[in-house]
Amino acid sequence: MSQSATHTLLIELVTEELPPKALVRLADAFANGLVEKLNASDLIAGTPDFEPHASPRRLAVVIRQVRSAAPPKLVRQKILPISIALDAAGQATPALTKKLAKLGVADLNLAELERALDGKTEALFLNRTVPGAVLSDTLQIALNETLAQLPIPKMMRYQAPDGSFVQFVRPAHKLLALHGATVVPVSALGLNAGRTTLGHRFLSTHEITLMDADAYSDTLKQKGRVLTHFETRRATIHSQLFKQAGPAHINLPEALLDEVTALVEWPAVYLCQFDPAFLAVPQECLILTMQTNQKYFALTDANGTLQARFLVVSNLETATPERIIKGNERVVQARLADAKFFFEQDCKKPLSEKVAQLANVIYHHKLGSQLQRVERIETIATALASQLKADPTQVARAARLAKADLLTAMVNEFPELQGTMGQYYARHDGEPMEVALACAEHYQPRFAGDTLPTSITSTIVALADKLETLVGIWGIGLAPSGDKDPFALRRHALGILRIVLEKALPLDLAQLLRMGFAPFSAVPEVTDPTAALLVFLLDRLRGLLRERGYHANQIEAVLSHAPTRIDDLPARLEAVRVFAALPEAQALAAANKRITNILKKSAETPTTVQPALLIEAVEKALYAQLETLAPVVQTQLSAQQYTQVLITLAQLRTNVDTFFDEVMVNAEDNALRTNRLALLAQLWALMNCVADLAKLATG
Repeated sequence: MSQSATHTLLIELVTEELPPKALVRLADAFANGLVEKLNASDLIAGTPDFEPHASPRRLAVVIRQVRSAAPPKLVRQKILPISIALDAAGQATPALTKKLAKLGVADLNLAELERALDGKTEALFLNRTVPGAVLSDTLQIALNETLAQLPIPKMMRYQAPDGSFVQFVRPAHKLLALHGATVVPVSALGLNAGRTTLGHRFLSTHEITLMDADAYSDTLKQKGRVLTHFETRRATIHSQLFKQAGPAHINLPEALLDEVTALVEWPAVYLCQFDPAFLAVPQECLILTMQTNQKYFALTDANGTLQARFLVVSNLETATPERIIKGNERVVQARLADAKFFFEQDCKKPLSEKVAQLANVIYHHKLGSQLQRVERIETIATALASQLKADPTQVARAARLAKADLLTAMVNEFPELQGTMGQYYARHDGEPMEVALACAEHYQPRFAGDTLPTSITSTIVALADKLETLVGIWGIGLAPSGDKDPFALRRHALGILRIVLEKALPLDLAQLLRMGFAPFSAVPEVTDPTAALLVFLLDRLRGLLRERGYHANQIEAVLSHAPTRIDDLPARLEAVRVFAALPEAQALAAANKRITNILKKSAETPTTVQPALLIEAVEKALYAQLETLAPVVQTQLSAQQYTQVLITLAQLRTNVDTFFDEVMVNAEDNALRTNRLALLAQLWALMNCVADLAKLATG
């Protein structure tokens, strides 16, 4: 075989069943590790073209255009400094002779060495062509390193076929390494590479010989009943699910689809049923039971109501699947019976009686029990109810019951159902609808893009819950650091901001934080974090507004003065956006920036203009215009007509430009200077009543 020959390279490791949740990560690391190392040795021609393959019992990679040997390459190597390499007569010293001998070039003529500067010192360099890397040698090193670097969740120690003891994620049985039609003589995990592999555990019981690396996936599909490519297998399952579901809707979490794809090599989807009597249990419980414990796909009708049917993805395709269907139906019967038992047991004791038991659940050793936390949430929520004119009795009740479902058997089994089960149990107990709804909705928004609480009671308890977490955890010194945010304080902060912003609640952020700290005043471990949290919230707000498409300078224009009321921010931002498009915008923004700088340099800034000291016509005109526009602007501000405010202020451009062209602000006469500064201060206050226009200046 010529050194320049290129063929497809196939590396496959056949194992016992790999952990499904780690399969894709392992496959990608296996493929990327080998490709990266082979490419670094110039054994892959052109841009690497490869595809990972992964099934429950194999990790593999197919790499195209792989050379049997890399091209020779020119190497430039520093030998020694001239002062050491040559004597006074310019002849080779013993040190140079010895160094060249070590490099295997003892007969080299001195004239063949290059003299060049190495920094400030002249040195001798050797330029020579060396053979390229050989595939078999490099692949062995790459395989060893890649296997050692795999992100293996937990190692197993076992005896390999050669009698040695090795460690890997699961016992390995076969190693296949083909370069075109040639076996590459490598070994790993006590296995020597060959050209045979194994197919499906039950549908293909004999070894399969591969004649060529390019035939890998087709051969395994036809002879081994294995779809080796993860995405192909996933698409096959997806298609079969919808075919079996018919007009029904499939509850189809992406994570579950990925997991079942990692569990089967030759997927077959079958339709199963369960006893409709179980539908009396909250459907979230049944769905989660089927998904979590059995990896089944629940079916619903067009309205989202659970049906007494489900889909199972099997690793066995058969024309007579009755035994598979009946077996899965028996298993799910037991699981659903457990869910029914948990629900019925939980319903025997009302949520209100579980609240006191929260005293036995530690929230944080510095912050006390879950009951103490609930009492703080209740205090904050009651204060908020007063501000937002909500029913304080209903809000207090909702806050009191919101965490009680943490002590239920169902939530203990499925923590994902906290809140959801609280709502069901509250309804069962006859609690008001808003109280029951708040038990579920007070966790919202749980993630970016999640829906907000719908009712005023839910909204208030959600704010109280997030404030208590944010203030308490920050107050004991556990603020987020870098990527570390174990208590999800960034998420809680964004939740507060989204609720206040999107629901346009008339709440002051600083006052909210003080309200959140109030119930902690008796907890000595908690220091008041209000100032730091206000900065934190505004930083999160900047990011939130950027995600919504506002420009950085527009955001800074409305946030530079650290506003604590944010319910009107959308209107202010829209006003700034409209103003920025006006022809007067840049001139006024530049003038505003100039005024800001002038006022900063002034020792003291008077605020009262004395009309009698206005001697120039242009300053009189500017003052008169300010007096005319101020009441108009104030009326528009009161009505939150921010766009109209800025359009009104745009009328100032001509007089402002003329003022700076013709008037010396820093006049020698102290009275004139003071009066002109007062005029600028009045102008600045009016111009920045909606946003800091200086932030819009591009110069």
